Amino acid sequence: MAYQSFEDLEVWQRACRQCTSIYEMFEDCKKYSLKDQIERSSLSVPSNIAEGHERNSKADFQRFLNIALGSNAELQTQLYIARKLNLIKQPIFQSSINESKEISAMIRGLWKSIAHKTPTEN
Repeated sequence: MAYQSFEDLEVWQRACRQCTSIYEMFEDCKKYSLKDQIERSSLSVPSNIAEGHERNSKADFQRFLNIALGSNAELQTQLYIARKLNLIKQPIFQSSINESKEISAMIRGLWKSIAHKTPTEN
C-alpha cells in the first residue's frame, strides 16, 4: 500500500489508540513508577514509527521500527507486571496484550515491506 505520511499508516494509528488507551487505563494508578514507565513505553511506539518515517531514509526507518518493536515488548512486559499486581483486570489485560502483539506483527510487516522497496518508492 502506498502512503504519503506516517499518519496514513494503520500501524501508527493503532499504536496511537493503544497509547491513549494505556493512559486512560492507568489514569488513577498509584504505582507511580510503573505508571510512568508503562505510559512512556506506550508513547514510544507511535513516536518512533513517526520519527523513523520522517528521517527519509530506508535504513533509519527500519532502525526506528526496531526501536518501536522494543518499546512494544517493554509495554507487554509492563502489562504482565500490572496484571500480576492486580492493577488491571484479566479481560482488559488480555485485550491489551492481544492488541500489542498485533501491533508488533504489523511493525514487522512494515519493516519487511521497506526492505523490499526500491530507493524511489515511499
